[in-house]
Amino acid sequence: MNRRSFLNVGIGLSLVSLLPNKLAARNEAYKATNKVIKPARLNLGDKIGLMAPAWLLSESGLQSSIENIRQLGFEPVYSEKILDQYGYFSGTDKERAEEFNNMIKNPEIKGIIFAAGGYGCARILDMVDYSLIKKNPKLIMGFSDDTALINSIYKKTGLITFHGPVAKLLDNDYSRKQFKDIAVNPTDKYTIVSAPEDILKAEEEKIYERYTINHGKAKGELTGGNLTLICSMIGTLYQIDLKNKIVMIEDVGEEPYRIDRMLTQLIATGELTKAAGIAIGVNKDCDKSEKSTAPNSFTLREVIEDRIKPLNIPAVHGLSFGHIDNNFTFPIGIKAELDATNMTVKLLERSVI
Repeated sequence: MNRRSFLNVGIGLSLVSLLPNKLAARNEAYKATNKVIKPARLNLGDKIGLMAPAWLLSESGLQSSIENIRQLGFEPVYSEKILDQYGYFSGTDKERAEEFNNMIKNPEIKGIIFAAGGYGCARILDMVDYSLIKKNPKLIMGFSDDTALINSIYKKTGLITFHGPVAKLLDNDYSRKQFKDIAVNPTDKYTIVSAPEDILKAEEEKIYERYTINHGKAKGELTGGNLTLICSMIGTLYQIDLKNKIVMIEDVGEEPYRIDRMLTQLIATGELTKAAGIAIGVNKDCDKSEKSTAPNSFTLREVIEDRIKPLNIPAVHGLSFGHIDNNFTFPIGIKAELDATNMTVKLLERSVI
């Protein structure tokens, strides 16, 4: 290697080493400027905005969304753009962002529940009007790809957002009750307990397996969501701050080695090692199977215990959230306590006002 090449590499490595410090400083700056904002609680009969910020939505998906919102006791509101198609998106990036911003601006809409996930939220993060959200705070909920949007909104504005079922999947008693208990009938403290049905499934289906990785209790703000999205935001302006947080994690359709790779990435950033606690949901279609492409694959549990146990922070696997029927709602930014021994998450304050 010649001297010029060596100097260039050295400078490059120095710049890379500064990135974590710059991101940490930026996180602290956001904390200092953005006070926590709680949205107003929902009342039965309220108008709920439906939109698809990522993948295109089918007609059947729209009808399911409408019916589910009505079953909850709310009035669904949506525009004809919800069924637009632009490749695999429900409209161009600009159109999807404008649709979202317009729903934020509309005073008649008291909350927004995304109709679906998929992929695409990351492409509109820089088009979202965060100042408008601060002026017009309202309940915003989604999961999966929506992880990027709900976490970015909290980071940029301080508004408590909600990780919970998309509208087309809000179709069972457990998920609906969990949502209403937090958004409609809030209490000062609320303990989230997994669905009895899922606890029974754990005896026969490995993906529902419930186990404590590290015992103990942890307190901190809730954050997280889909593991793939959490990792994809590393190094961006929207990177999720995991320090002193209770990190909620789920994924779908990822083989054990991919889960391994993503957890390893989070550990390597130093972020996950600073978390207060870790709560893992149900990772559908993520375990070792006959279709596994990795030779002699580890099981999902082996990967999780290998990566998480050495962190020595309270951690559990198998809570009722993820790409499954029973999917509890948890608020991003609310103080909570994880009891890893009893496998519960207790909200220590109301999420809405």
